[in-house]
Amino acid sequence: MKENDLSGLIVDICLNIHKKLGPGLFESIYEEILVYELANNGISFSRQVPIPVFWKNIKLNIGFRADLIIENKLILEIKSTEHLAPVHYKQLLTYLKLTDIRLGLLINFNEALIKDGIRRVVNGY
Repeated sequence: MKENDLSGLIVDICLNIHKKLGPGLFESIYEEILVYELANNGISFSRQVPIPVFWKNIKLNIGFRADLIIENKLILEIKSTEHLAPVHYKQLLTYLKLTDIRLGLLINFNEALIKDGIRRVVNGY
């Protein structure tokens, strides 16, 4: 599946989750439900993936974790916050650069309309 098709499927899953549960739950709950839905749809993923930083051939395990890496093509960062801040975009872009993945989705489930909480972030290399 191509990146754009995969992101469309993920957005549809998020829309369905938000439609049924609405805003206001913890990020961990949305993540758990997303994991269930991904598995049910036969989509491969890794959860809470450590992302190291390399400096002069030294691997630094300093605590970066991507919420979900889906089919090694897309990083999904889940938020449940009042507003997305610029640091959230920078965080996802950093993850994309460090993993050499091209596309990321930043999803804030704490919006009245989930479409207002979905942002695509592209790694321009």
